[in-house]
Amino acid sequence: MKLKQWIYDFWNDESGIGVVEMILILVVLIGIVLIFKDQLKTLVGNIFKEINSKTKSVY
Repeated sequence: MKLKQWIYDFWNDESGIGVVEMILILVVLIGIVLIFKDQLKTLVGNIFKEINSKTKSVY
């Protein structure tokens, strides 16, 4: 029962992050995406190519 109570307390805890902290986290994430945009495009493109090739082999 301790785990259930801990989960309940954690879920109802309102001392979490505020709006300013959330905005700062989003700004950092957007900055990282902009910095590594080309690498992310290449990575996602390679992942989709691999998915397509594996899908064609299933047909």
